Amino acid sequence: MAHMDTKKSIDSMFSAGAHFGLGRSRRHPTVAPFIFGTKNDTDIFDLEKTETLLAKARAFVTTLAKEGKVILFVGGKKEASQSTKNTAQSLNMPYVDGRWIGGSISNFGQIRKRIERYEKLTTDKEKGELAKYTKRERMLIDKEIASLEKMFFGIISLKKAPDAVFVIDPKKEKIALKEATDFNIPVIALSSSDCNIDGIKYPIVGNDSSKTSIQYFLSEISAAYQAGKQVKV
Repeated sequence: MAHMDTKKSIDSMFSAGAHFGLGRSRRHPTVAPFIFGTKNDTDIFDLEKTETLLAKARAFVTTLAKEGKVILFVGGKKEASQSTKNTAQSLNMPYVDGRWIGGSISNFGQIRKRIERYEKLTTDKEKGELAKYTKRERMLIDKEIASLEKMFFGIISLKKAPDAVFVIDPKKEKIALKEATDFNIPVIALSSSDCNIDGIKYPIVGNDSSKTSIQYFLSEISAAYQAGKQVKV
């Protein structure tokens, strides 16, 4: 049965285009063991090895869900942003679907103060408490609300640093990766052939640029979390 599940998973990854890496000249040495071969100068991943990595990540995510832990989803590149947001929202998890704001983990206390400022301004506006200000002052407050919303909307639910971080393209999201690693927060990372996977606790080596591949891996992580929630003690 396990063999059939593995084959089905590999077939699904292949259909999603997860096997395509980048040009051979861009290959990072840490990813070399996961390359099956090169075709037209493009690295091709060994999906059997990717499935092994994915299985480890799934098991970890299921355990997190059983314990009610929080995963922060980070996917700011254009191919990943919408799927990252949709997946995180479906799990009621925090997310960053745009630029990572430096300090989101390493200076969380200050970030939290800015989120609380956003929440207060929004509440005051909804209650009509901004009426006491001049038109110009209200306009400036509206601008501040919009700016804070753009930066922090996805992480409003974070009351403390996350228990784990799921990153799409750790090379692009290197600041998020460093902040999580510096604070010993486990990282799961969908990583193409140009990524340094040293120090990433749960790397998943696969195509991190194709929407279909990104969506596949997000769906797998989401399903693993949902499965863990079902058996939450």
